[in-house]
Amino acid sequence: MTGPAGGSAGSAGRLGAMASRPAPADGAGGLTVGAAARAAGVTVRTLHHWDAVGLVRPSARTPAGYRLYAPSDLTRVHRVVLYRELDVPLEEIAALLDAPEGADVSLRRQRDLVRERLRRLERAGAALDRLIEARKRGVLLSPEEQTALFGDRWQPGWAAGARERWGDTEQWAQFAERAAARTADDWQEIAAEADAVLAALADAMGRGVRPGSREADALAERHRASLGAYFDVPHPRHVVIGRMYAADADFTAQHDALRPGLTAWLREVIDANARAHGVDPETATWG
Repeated sequence: MTGPAGGSAGSAGRLGAMASRPAPADGAGGLTVGAAARAAGVTVRTLHHWDAVGLVRPSARTPAGYRLYAPSDLTRVHRVVLYRELDVPLEEIAALLDAPEGADVSLRRQRDLVRERLRRLERAGAALDRLIEARKRGVLLSPEEQTALFGDRWQPGWAAGARERWGDTEQWAQFAERAAARTADDWQEIAAEADAVLAALADAMGRGVRPGSREADALAERHRASLGAYFDVPHPRHVVIGRMYAADADFTAQHDALRPGLTAWLREVIDANARAHGVDPETATWG
């Protein structure tokens, strides 16, 4: 699993292992570059580069000019690897290693950075768990909480049916991503706004507001925005949803319970608003 700042959960384990790993015996004058690279878990090319930029220079060379790494050199290599695991740029690592406050302060700083990385990885893991669960369940609330928020007509099993029907669509992915971050209070606000929109629509119809009027268009946009809490609803998709309302007996019953004929009137309002935004309701598709 990749964390928000790069790296992996496995790399965090390597940090602790490297911090406590003893340096190999240096034998006759130190380790060759190949042996040092293997001990540190890096490539020979990497050690050559760190030598070239002055980050880790071997303490000695053989008579033939080959690099030899003393235990103190290998300790420095391990510390460079630690900082690289924390995504510290190479140009900043030398200053950290040679900080005037000494090795103890620098090591404590490394430890704190590692702990913060672990916290970020844990938060990322928890967020991924919620997203996975949201893609499966839809609304991350108990059945009792769902009924309390969305009303007695709400059936918690609807989410499972929606996933089976639309689980491979972009809209379900958007719905799951948004649902994963929501609390019961967030859902309460969304449900309250949906109820308020329907009440405002019923009131407008009762007052004789005509589809296509400024007030009706504003209500259509408010209705579209309330649907946008679940997934993106451009105007053509709004038209299609209006058709679905009119064709579905449950939706029709729910809307018309507020005011007889509300479903048909709402569809007219949605269609007129779509025309005002350059969309022909007769040819609109889900997209």
